[in-house]
Amino acid sequence: MKFIHKAALIAALAASTAVAQEVRGEAKATVAGKSVAVEYGRPSLAGRDMLGQAKAGTPWRMGSGSPTSLKTEADLSFGSVALPKGSYVLTAVKDEKGAWTVIATNPDTKAKAAEVPLTSTTLKAPVEQFTIEITGKGNAGEFAMMWGTAKMAAPFTAK
Repeated sequence: MKFIHKAALIAALAASTAVAQEVRGEAKATVAGKSVAVEYGRPSLAGRDMLGQAKAGTPWRMGSGSPTSLKTEADLSFGSVALPKGSYVLTAVKDEKGAWTVIATNPDTKAKAAEVPLTSTTLKAPVEQFTIEITGKGNAGEFAMMWGTAKMAAPFTAK
């Protein structure tokens, strides 16, 4: 009987350790004097082409584990796309031509708040671990996500 209890305890500890080892990242910037932050999972490629495997039209949660979240104290404008200040869950979708769009969804109502098209470029050096960056200067900023040799980004302004 002691063996069964020990085995159950070891299994429970292993499961909780796996959850605790989820690697999370945070990208933050101050834009127009206000905080803009994204919290996300940071999986590694480990020799895989994860973005290449993404199916067109299928939402991707942009990382691993818990959903990717955006909290912004500023109203953001990505060109003609407006995103009011607040909290959002972010996903990304690749289209048939390989272009990516970030979708911001209200976490309470599940309503789509904005669709932000991203511009893709090729990085000189590959990024092993999925990375999101937010940069800001004055009232202008950039949202970027990088993985492998791909960088997908969108400039924005804040007020």
